[in-house]
Amino acid sequence: MKFFGKTDQGMVRSSNQDALFYTGEQTGVLENIFVVCDGMGGHNAGEYASARALESLVEEIKSSHDKKPLEAIQNGFSMANNELYTEAERDEAKRGMGTTMVAAAIFKNHLVVANVGDSRLYILSPGGIRQVTQDHSIVEELVRRGVLTEEDASHHAEKHKITRAVGAEATVRVDFFEEDLQEDDIVLMCTDGLTNMLDDVEIQQIAAGDGSLEERVDRLINRAKENGGLDNITALLIEPFK
Repeated sequence: MKFFGKTDQGMVRSSNQDALFYTGEQTGVLENIFVVCDGMGGHNAGEYASARALESLVEEIKSSHDKKPLEAIQNGFSMANNELYTEAERDEAKRGMGTTMVAAAIFKNHLVVANVGDSRLYILSPGGIRQVTQDHSIVEELVRRGVLTEEDASHHAEKHKITRAVGAEATVRVDFFEEDLQEDDIVLMCTDGLTNMLDDVEIQQIAAGDGSLEERVDRLINRAKENGGLDNITALLIEPFK
């Protein structure tokens, strides 16, 4: 398995509220783990939220040797949520903080994904690009109900408003997805700083194009910056069978 990820401040933001973690080493009951977060809140609170949530998730999973994989990941999300929510209740400066979180683990050809918020996981195959996760956002929920088209959603003024975040409430609802991977599949995990700057066609062309994983990740981020770089940008590529 090959993988590489990177996070970038972008062209406009004064800080980076994204956070990224990945390892191919055994982590508790998981054989590997990949996590992308996008914090929200004030200048410091958003950056703190994503980093603290990621740290809590990983620490909880490290202690999960006697758990089943999905249980370990769920416990990790719950621990991260509790840590942020409790701290926000105690500290006025962190009130309202939270973070998106998408986490994945691969077991041979089987992919397990957990998601809260609008950071995404895609599977890229020779046949195209497919978003596995579902955004927890006002606009995407309107799309799912047929009120808005995908084209309308891409330009909607409230497309950045999410309906679920780690740390936003006393408990968190996590969506789980499971996929069987094929030999030529590539997994992409990213924040909306990438997907708001590039469409799916361009993402597919770059992520599945020529060059090493490092070169392709850099190309994705640089293209997002060339297109405006209005937010922090995080991209992680995984080739499960390389």
